[in-house]
Amino acid sequence: MTATEPAASDAVAADTSPQPAPGATPPRTPLIARAAAEFVGTTALVAVVVGSGIQATELTDDVALQLLANSTATVFGLGVLIALLGPVSGAHFNPAVTLAEWWTARRGGGGVSARELAVYVPSQIVGAIAGAVLADAMFGEPLVKWSTHDRSAGNLLLGEVVATAGLILLIFGLARTDRLRFAPVAVASYIGAAYWFTSSTSFANPAVTIGRAFTDTFAGIAPASVPAFIGMQLIGAVVGLALVAVVFMRGRTTAE
Repeated sequence: MTATEPAASDAVAADTSPQPAPGATPPRTPLIARAAAEFVGTTALVAVVVGSGIQATELTDDVALQLLANSTATVFGLGVLIALLGPVSGAHFNPAVTLAEWWTARRGGGGVSARELAVYVPSQIVGAIAGAVLADAMFGEPLVKWSTHDRSAGNLLLGEVVATAGLILLIFGLARTDRLRFAPVAVASYIGAAYWFTSSTSFANPAVTIGRAFTDTFAGIAPASVPAFIGMQLIGAVVGLALVAVVFMRGRTTAE
């Protein structure tokens, strides 16, 4: 979810070529390495979300404490993953972010190509499923058991639009203002807050949504609820990009 940090050497620091943003990576990074980073990062993210949810329900019956434990683990886990893998793949871990980048690239901005899009998104989805299976395995749950947690209510779908729009606004807003170095803390903090202020507990990620359907635990989502959630997340991504265009509108020079 963040662009790569500039290297420390003077030669790289002096490079005045256009920098990819947000979340794009240096062209020298092999695509297979970026795909691996997206797979590993999304696997770890879902393992953190699902695993901490299982742990929380085993330790307490208080739903508020369960959500607090789940959201806290997610904040720390996501921040670490963005800091670690951002320099490799941009640390998207999210098809909505990748699609938004591809769209901005088509419009002449920095972002991923269609080929990168075709590699990133499957890596994220497979990684999310693997993460759910891994978490279930660690806690002795059935490796694959479809969730029975229905999340089809309209207010939850609205929560997903809000959560995803806010996430896209944050990431691309940081890029527009050249502050992507703050992405590990900012993105993780936003997701932690959105756990609590959105009705849906902020999935805001199509791949994570699919992965969480594979576990019938605290963090699960019933397969029947998945298509609507993903649809609202994509709508949220469009809303987020529209907000970026308005809020961070670039001014014109006198000559223009």
